Amino acid sequence: DLRANSGLASNEYFMPIMGLLFLRQATNRYYEALAAIEADKKAGKMPDREPVAGDFAKRRALMLPKAALFDDIIKTPKDKSMGAALTKAMETVEASFQPLAGQLPKDYEKFDNELLDRMMRTFDTEALRNASGDVFGRIYEYFLAEFSKQGAHDNGEFFTPPSIVQTIVNVIEPNHGVILDPACGSGGMFVQSSHFIEDAGQDTMKRVTFYGHEKNETTAKLAQINLAVHGLE
Repeated sequence: DLRANSGLASNEYFMPIMGLLFLRQATNRYYEALAAIEADKKAGKMPDREPVAGDFAKRRALMLPKAALFDDIIKTPKDKSMGAALTKAMETVEASFQPLAGQLPKDYEKFDNELLDRMMRTFDTEALRNASGDVFGRIYEYFLAEFSKQGAHDNGEFFTPPSIVQTIVNVIEPNHGVILDPACGSGGMFVQSSHFIEDAGQDTMKRVTFYGHEKNETTAKLAQINLAVHGLE
């Protein structure tokens, strides 16, 4: 619907769209973690103090500055540049979370406010404001698959359907040690491995270490964003 309604028919929109999806998910996780932190304070499970980045990381979320909150950016006044607000948001996230340094799209100022507003509101439905990680994972994979049809098969590159990746994970049962994907693409193997580990009631980052190799620079950036969306490194 986003592409049909906004005329987004080429891959030049791919990274900007994935960046917006990342901000929506990161904002959701931020509010969920903040609520959990406040609940733990009231229950006496943690000191009554201002939360720090580690408190959010423990709950698989980024401690987002106000400038990077999706709900604040979408309220940008009509006479202000939403593109500039989005670019600033990406820069502040990169500055506060080292694994994403240099990975997020920051070319939003080339789009006009009306288009950016439509794109933002597409990801601001009530369903997405309350969506879980799994829902975002499916949306993320949908966009990856749709845009890959326009050129991801060039030079021997292929997008592996999530169902195939999940089958591989279920066969090898990667629940400890090092997980290496030498052609990791957007990091689907790592995300599916995390689901496998967490379904067993364990903490992914305490059980495994992810290593990936990817020849396409844009796809490598998507892998970093994909991991961050799922609270992984």
